[in-house]
Amino acid sequence: MNCHICNKPTVLFVHKKTNITYYHCNDCEYIFKSPECYQDFYEQKERYNLHENDKDNEGYKAYFQRFLDFTLPWVEQPKTALDFGCGVSSLLSTMLQEEGIECDFYDPIYHPDTLNNSKKYEFIVSTEVFEHLHQPREVFESLIRRLKEGGYLALQTQFHTNEVEAFKKWYYHQDPTHIVFFTAKTFRVLCEMYGCEFIVDNGKNMLIIQKKSTYK
Repeated sequence: MNCHICNKPTVLFVHKKTNITYYHCNDCEYIFKSPECYQDFYEQKERYNLHENDKDNEGYKAYFQRFLDFTLPWVEQPKTALDFGCGVSSLLSTMLQEEGIECDFYDPIYHPDTLNNSKKYEFIVSTEVFEHLHQPREVFESLIRRLKEGGYLALQTQFHTNEVEAFKKWYYHQDPTHIVFFTAKTFRVLCEMYGCEFIVDNGKNMLIIQKKSTYK
């Protein structure tokens, strides 16, 4: 099976404990579960409803504050933002507004009718979303289209080590809604495809990209 990101051939491996098949691209370092593992929105929602993501939870606020502490110094005081895949809570959007950034929010499960397809943003954030996506390349492209030229995309998703035996022991793929996995290199490859500059990553789970071309 070819890679969803760069379309190069992948190498298959099977996790013996779960019998789940994974595909590993050595070119862009993308790993994905066999498509038979992909869940529909109803199944995903059942899982998400177990999360304790209350807007008044101090730990949840601190979680997003770490993301903002990493990203905001790099993005040149944007005036408009979108939280893509916000989940049931719009807490991150509220925190961005407290920073003086007008922020919309969207989630295909909990807030499916909030997206303005004609609007472009200076800043788009997406935290713990990409590992759930059936078509991450297509979603990445759609987010770049929603950015103004010079705008920034900030993502959070756990990076794997690109070593198969270590991957098998990794906790992150054990969540049944986590179906696709990345390294920073995967996003560098996507940047090359869509006229973006890879600005920075934290070596673990956060990265920032800037739209540099007139890619429409």
